[in-house]
Amino acid sequence: MAADPAMPPDGPGVAPGAAPPGTRATPPRRSVLGAALAVGVAGAAGPAGAEAAASPAGGTPPAAPQPAADPWRRILADADPVWRRMPTAWHEGPFLGNALLGSLVYAEPGARAVRFTVQHSEVQDHRPEFGALFGLARLPVGHFTLEPVGTVTGVDWRLSLHDAELTGTLTTDRGTLAVRALVHNSRSVLAVEVRPSAGERGFGWTFHPADAISPRAAFKPAPDGYTGNPPARTEEHGGVRAAVQPLLAGGMHVTAWRERARPDGARTLYAAVAPHRRAGDARGRALRAVRGAAAHSYGALAAAGHRPWWHAYYRHGFLSVPDARLQRFYWIQLYKVAAAARAEAPVMATSGPWLEPTPWPATWWNLNVQLEYWLIHGSNHLELDAVTRALSAYRDRLSDQLDAAYRTDSAGIPRTTDMFLRNGADAANGGYAVGIPGQDPPTPEVGNLTWALHNVWLTYRHTMDERVLREVLYPLLRRAVAYYLHFLEPGGDGKLHLPATFSPEYGVNARDCNYDLMLLRWGCATLLEAVEILGVSDPAADRWRAVSARLAPYPVDENGFMIGAGVPFAKSHRHYSHLLAVYPLYEVTWEQPERRALIETSLRHWVGFEGALQGYTFTGAASLSAQMGRGAQALGYLDELMDRFIRPNTMYQESGPVIETPLSAAQSLHDMVCQSWGGVIRVFPALPDAWRAVCLHDFRTQGAFLLSAAREDGRTRWVRLRSEAGAPCVVRHSLPDGPVEVRDAQGRPVHHDDLGGGTLRLSLPKGGTALITARGDRPEPYVAPVAANAPAPRWGLPD
Repeated sequence: MAADPAMPPDGPGVAPGAAPPGTRATPPRRSVLGAALAVGVAGAAGPAGAEAAASPAGGTPPAAPQPAADPWRRILADADPVWRRMPTAWHEGPFLGNALLGSLVYAEPGARAVRFTVQHSEVQDHRPEFGALFGLARLPVGHFTLEPVGTVTGVDWRLSLHDAELTGTLTTDRGTLAVRALVHNSRSVLAVEVRPSAGERGFGWTFHPADAISPRAAFKPAPDGYTGNPPARTEEHGGVRAAVQPLLAGGMHVTAWRERARPDGARTLYAAVAPHRRAGDARGRALRAVRGAAAHSYGALAAAGHRPWWHAYYRHGFLSVPDARLQRFYWIQLYKVAAAARAEAPVMATSGPWLEPTPWPATWWNLNVQLEYWLIHGSNHLELDAVTRALSAYRDRLSDQLDAAYRTDSAGIPRTTDMFLRNGADAANGGYAVGIPGQDPPTPEVGNLTWALHNVWLTYRHTMDERVLREVLYPLLRRAVAYYLHFLEPGGDGKLHLPATFSPEYGVNARDCNYDLMLLRWGCATLLEAVEILGVSDPAADRWRAVSARLAPYPVDENGFMIGAGVPFAKSHRHYSHLLAVYPLYEVTWEQPERRALIETSLRHWVGFEGALQGYTFTGAASLSAQMGRGAQALGYLDELMDRFIRPNTMYQESGPVIETPLSAAQSLHDMVCQSWGGVIRVFPALPDAWRAVCLHDFRTQGAFLLSAAREDGRTRWVRLRSEAGAPCVVRHSLPDGPVEVRDAQGRPVHHDDLGGGTLRLSLPKGGTALITARGDRPEPYVAPVAANAPAPRWGLPD
């Protein structure tokens, strides 16, 4: 039988840094992400004046400076979460991961033990007849329990962000257990070293395989005929144990582990997971992974391919603000996103690699994916962009899951998919297919692909890599827009109208739904821009222009943007699907004075309905406020988010774990310190007055610029830009009123045009650098944490 090209390769999952798993695309398409990644890490080495620059991720960084002299070590050490008492749930404990293998650490419920979960983002079922949420769902793997001899009386743990390791001590009434743990960056192995005192030498480890059933079964009725997979069986293989989990659809996943004792008294557990779809050597791969890792001590393992990657990763950029709680939260999100995402890993499911009980054991495309990946652009981490890679690799799925009448020229993405972008059958409670405007069922939710492609557009704009535009964005957006064009209808008003579609999660279908009108208008405008950049003569261009000119206006009423024609925004609703034209599309903006009342009214009305508001409501409100230049208001929404919704370890939950909200909060902070939409780089556009000092280094902007800047004593002191692509450069620098100087890296004047309002147009070639200062001022650019306005407790369980 010929291999199904949509199935994963024989490997247990490609280690981060290797080739993408299960890629079907042609070599030119696969090169797109490599090119974008290369651009994304180009800023890892800081310009002159930056301290302790490192090589790009994956390389060997220079010898690390002492912490006191190293701003990255200082700010990361300050952000480390700590635990002084035992976490009792997943949303309280430390977390480790490398985008494939993930582990959460917390007390074993009802037992005198500590749980180390073992989950894997490529472990899923393969029964599409039961839909994405049952038949293609992520499957739980299991967990280890660390079982002390005595009863736990104290905990003193620290999660080192810099090293991506958990360290500390577990104290019992019989002694102590000194613990170090990591999920290795390149080996995809969980390693836990334990050094027991004399009274705890008898501690043990036990592996508990999970039932291989969709986690959704605990929340929703299963489709008819659906059953869980058979139980795992445990095997012995020359000192290595393996839990082999067979799947009813064929194939298996295997968890292997062994413990090694060292002469110095340390005992180290090594564990690995190998998923596989069909017949293959999953068992052998899991065993080899464990044996290979166990040949090294914990320290040697950490020093090779793990700590160096993480040390270099953080040096791609730097951000410091005087809000201690928010700054620590931000750096934890940078750790979290790299622990959960890589370009070659599956697009993050709702829980990332840390699967826990959830009704959402799949990848969600009507908001979650988009928000999960926004922060990678400004933070200068394009090496984490799985969205562009997956949409390119599995592009055929985007058409072959549409109704047959539209497959030839159109594309769409279901609300829920597995890692291969498959939705499966239309099974009860099993998932949500791409809808058909004007028809229900299936629910006519059709804009998700267009919104996902906005993320791809952001990758293009932040790298200016035309291969992303030519090979991914343009062909896929062309098909996504073509799907809409099948349904546009002329009205008596001379405008083009959409039949009823679904605004995500509001629960009511509406004609001229704002979610879809806004995405369609953006899609047409972006396609017209793309063909001009690429020099393409596209026969559909005239249609895109006509649609742009004649598309129905956005339905509004006295409360601002409606859901759609005849459907007001009239109930509490967490989603801002009806506001996309304002954020993140920036088509309706605060810089259009005639639109300000509409924006303000819409925001106030949306967040004014308590009841259904959730965490990402407040990240969206913060970013909308940042566009309005209201830094104190944006910070207020982020404070409310953290006070009400963010859990002790910075995770977030609704009915289950949902990873997008904390990550999108990091993007809201980005929107406060820099915005680069509409061809203008806005430096410090929405800072609270209380933030009198801010330091920014190598923040990636649209146009492929790396921005560094500092605010001192309540005013911007200097701004530096480095161009990676030679794109047009317009910057609103935020320096105090008065004449400015613009100099290159050698101190020579850089030609610029003063456009007024603190805005300059710079002549900045590819590789060129410009430093903007007040005339006569000669500050030395630097990278350093700023002082906090007030103390704040650490994240974790610090007391």
